[in-house]
Amino acid sequence: MSAKAVSEYTGKELLYRHLQPIVPSLDAPTAFTLGEKDDFDAVVGNAPWLQNGGKGVIKPDQLIKRRGKLGLVKIGTRDELKAWFDKTKGSYVQVGKTKGRLSSFIVEPFCAHSDSDELYIAIFSRRQEDVILFYEQGGVEVGDVDAKARSYVVPVSLSDSESIIPDAALDKLLGPLNAAQKAIVGDFVRKLYNVYKNNYFTYLEINPLVVVNGKIHILDLAAKLDETALFLTSEDWKTRSGDAVVFPAPFGRDLSTEEKYIAELDAKTGASLKLTILNRKGRIWTMVAGGGASVVFTDTVCDLGGASELANYGEYSGDPSESQTFEYAKTLLSIMTEGTPRSDGKVLIIGGSIANFTNVAGTFKGIVKAFETLKDKLIEHKVVVYVRRGGPNYQEGLRKIKEAGIKLNLTIHVFGPETHMTAVVGAALGVRPLPEAAAAPKTTGQFLLTPERNTAGTVRPSSTADLEALNNSAATAQTNAGDTIADFRKIRLANGQLASLFEKDTKAIVWGQQLKAIQGMLDFDFVCGRETQSVVASTYPFTGDHKQKFYFGQKEVFIPAYKSLANAFEKHPEVSVMVTFASLRSVYETVLEALNFPQLRVIAIIAEGVPENQTRRLIKVANEKGITIIGPATVGGIKPGCFKIGNTGGMMDNILASKLYRPGSVGYVSRSGGMSNELNNIIAHNTDGVFEGVAIGGDRYPASTYTDHILRYEADDRVKMMVLLGEVGGEEEYKIVQALKEKRITKPLVAWCIGTCADHITSEVQFGHAGASANASSETAASKNAALKAAGASVPASFDDFGTTIKKVYDDLVAKGVIVPAEERPPPPVPMDYAWARELGLIRKPASIMTSICDERGDELVYAGVPISKVLEEEMGVGGVLSLLWFQKRLPSYANKFIELCLMITADHGPAVSGAHNTIVCARAGKDLVSSLVSGLLTIGPRFGGALDGAAQMFSDAFDKGLSPMQFVNEQRKQGKFILGIGHRVKSINNPDKRVEILKKFALDRTIFKQETPLLEYALKVEQITTSKKPNLILNVDGAIATIFVDLLRQSGMFTPQEARETIEVGALNGLFVLGRSMGFIGHYLDQSRLKQGLYRHPWDDITYVLPEAGDDERFSG
Repeated sequence: MSAKAVSEYTGKELLYRHLQPIVPSLDAPTAFTLGEKDDFDAVVGNAPWLQNGGKGVIKPDQLIKRRGKLGLVKIGTRDELKAWFDKTKGSYVQVGKTKGRLSSFIVEPFCAHSDSDELYIAIFSRRQEDVILFYEQGGVEVGDVDAKARSYVVPVSLSDSESIIPDAALDKLLGPLNAAQKAIVGDFVRKLYNVYKNNYFTYLEINPLVVVNGKIHILDLAAKLDETALFLTSEDWKTRSGDAVVFPAPFGRDLSTEEKYIAELDAKTGASLKLTILNRKGRIWTMVAGGGASVVFTDTVCDLGGASELANYGEYSGDPSESQTFEYAKTLLSIMTEGTPRSDGKVLIIGGSIANFTNVAGTFKGIVKAFETLKDKLIEHKVVVYVRRGGPNYQEGLRKIKEAGIKLNLTIHVFGPETHMTAVVGAALGVRPLPEAAAAPKTTGQFLLTPERNTAGTVRPSSTADLEALNNSAATAQTNAGDTIADFRKIRLANGQLASLFEKDTKAIVWGQQLKAIQGMLDFDFVCGRETQSVVASTYPFTGDHKQKFYFGQKEVFIPAYKSLANAFEKHPEVSVMVTFASLRSVYETVLEALNFPQLRVIAIIAEGVPENQTRRLIKVANEKGITIIGPATVGGIKPGCFKIGNTGGMMDNILASKLYRPGSVGYVSRSGGMSNELNNIIAHNTDGVFEGVAIGGDRYPASTYTDHILRYEADDRVKMMVLLGEVGGEEEYKIVQALKEKRITKPLVAWCIGTCADHITSEVQFGHAGASANASSETAASKNAALKAAGASVPASFDDFGTTIKKVYDDLVAKGVIVPAEERPPPPVPMDYAWARELGLIRKPASIMTSICDERGDELVYAGVPISKVLEEEMGVGGVLSLLWFQKRLPSYANKFIELCLMITADHGPAVSGAHNTIVCARAGKDLVSSLVSGLLTIGPRFGGALDGAAQMFSDAFDKGLSPMQFVNEQRKQGKFILGIGHRVKSINNPDKRVEILKKFALDRTIFKQETPLLEYALKVEQITTSKKPNLILNVDGAIATIFVDLLRQSGMFTPQEARETIEVGALNGLFVLGRSMGFIGHYLDQSRLKQGLYRHPWDDITYVLPEAGDDERFSG
């Protein structure tokens, strides 16, 4: 919902913040907010205006209308206000159909005045204008202000200068006010409107506005802001104290802990997660994918008599991840299975329309995981699950759900798109029989690889040319004599819009790096038999000009991508459509620029969350230029056999199942993208198919309306009947009603408005889309359905009967000969992308790379099976991470600590050693960090730092052979070999290496290092022998680390003997030195850079030059 109400306190603070500096006559007192748990004296007691018998006003601040008439306003002294607060807080009151708890209050100074001082002002936004209402009598008894008040209409404009209220108009608006009042109030109204416009208000009512002694007082206020404009107004939407705006829940709808949790999840994702608990003890629970579908399923529950047992309303949509779906489902099921089980059990309806791009199997994995988590509770509460879903990979998703039911012993009934969307609802409620599942459901693989299996015995065309002929013949059969495609393209309606937006040669530019969407459009072009692809270019301002590879059938094609939108249109004058995937932050500027290109006829805006003021401006410019905009907040539209926008129609299997590759006879329009896909399915099952379908978008102000498109279909003789799927909220459907009455619509129209459930739900709930909210009785779905039926449209009893009604109208047209069904022919096979075929399990191939330590593919990075969040939460540290990535094991904490000790001890040994020296020389030569680091690392080997593996192997072999320390030393001497890990250039038994001392102390302390260390102890006995001969033949760092690490591998119980041996053989111990010393090398690089050292040249006096002496060359001559 874009237009969201703010509290009175927040609304006043916003106005005071912006008006106080520019309206000297405005009185802007400091009010206080009180929660029911607050102490009145602590919050309000010291207010200066309550001292010495001063009066104040207290009232609930919870979006309650007509508080004065409800007795919810108290005027009095400090003690009187406190007594009223103590008495009222926490109590329940009935407001209309809603009962709620009084928990939040506003306290402010009392303004003494008479009734004659009270004025009324309101500003509200409509599609093409803002309306300012003013009446010289305000207050509780203002009555029907719409009928009494004078109004001034401010047309939507791109220029602020055009939105100024002229003096004459302002004088007329203020009516009988005297000159002094007009001067004060007029200035206030002008500046109030500017604040309204600049801060993206959608509604503002001040009643009463009081003028006393030359001062303006805002006594009571109601306001709504366009929430989608937050990215533009984050610094403006603050109180005078700097607190950000908060949108409270509607009265009677205090958010539960679970609802707040889902709202937090929703705020962190690009998907849509919504949950409203209506009745925690209810029997009927829903988990529905899609905004429109969520309303339809709720409607059907209510229409079939389940309103009193309906427990929740909500949706999960926009391709949520597996983990997000799991958290949503787990939260829902946790509430559902709380408390004492009911004897009649509970039902869970997992529904949705046919998804356009959401991977159904992916989301269903999350649901299955939630089932597994709450299995016992679900069985205890006798939960029966009904599933109906379609969309990408839905077969795999349904299979997983069905298998989960068998495995977990849950009763789960599973249906796909071959079943009417809401058919499971009647079965779940026990009022209708369980639908019959299709005997052989169609599969993605069958559709794409061998479409002839589902052609009912017909023959597949040998080439796309046959399909081309079929499409042309179908179009010809549905076109009056003399009409051609070119003629349809030229026809404009009375409003200046084109009658036909797309034909078989329509060309488009796509804004944004939406490679999947573009490929989907090209696949659609191919299956429709188009000779050339519809997308001729893409544009994106953050990349340079280049070309991108796509497929047109089997053929590879290159489509240019431009940095400049103007350049793209200049290079492709044949383009008439732009599909923009620009984000809500950039889409306004993008579309405004595109509207200047005269060749454009259609723009599709996919982005959700476009601020309403920006949309209204785009509508104004588009109407002036005769350009049709579809959206915002839409999946787009589709014209079978001709053109599709972006992801419309979903994956190829749905396009083929819904026969969208060739034209039918039915034109439809809806708001919802997901429901438009469902309409494709319903129409395909009950008629000869879709001719064209458009989803106008879910926002309050879709740029093109139901009427715009229905009138286009009326003007196109190829359309024989029309379908309208409207919604609760707004008045657009009444324009259809008027057109029916005026006979501007004469073709059969089947119509249904979703949202009938709103009449059954007492508290305020935002249904589905931003525009789906009834602000008057005429805006309810029931009222619209009744009006459409009275005007002559065919209106079913409920959505459950929508398909039946469509079929009835279609059959009648066929019987009358208006529609002559064409011979059905299957489309050509469309190659499937490798990635999607693999996702569906249709192909396999050996992997080029195998890995067993890390997986980044899911929602969270995983180290050897441990999620990164768990690594951090359990403070496993660097040692713990290394143990996971190097050894695939969670080693004991002392082992992790030992690893970290090794890294710290080996980090550096000064600039003189070869590795550090090389790094320094390289850094001083101006090389980058990586090059300098590598030059140092390349010196590590048998002579520098590479003795760890050798020492481990040498000591282990001697120990395993049973050699005594003396035997080991003697054997090495006989073989003429040094003992790796023994000896130091500087340190000795008399000047021990502190690093070795630290390691020995740590490893030999059994309170810390909780295991035996036989190899270390063996090495220390060897050290006793070697140091008796020469004091510097001590156990060095390499030997200490190597022997302790071997003990760790062998004695910790974490490794098998084979694993321990292989770990040493693959060089893991040397890896410790490499990793530790890398830190030091990087330090030397940074140090040299910081010191700004120049190119290194080795001094001559440190070089011994050994050259042949004079005359020596004669010995080598002749």
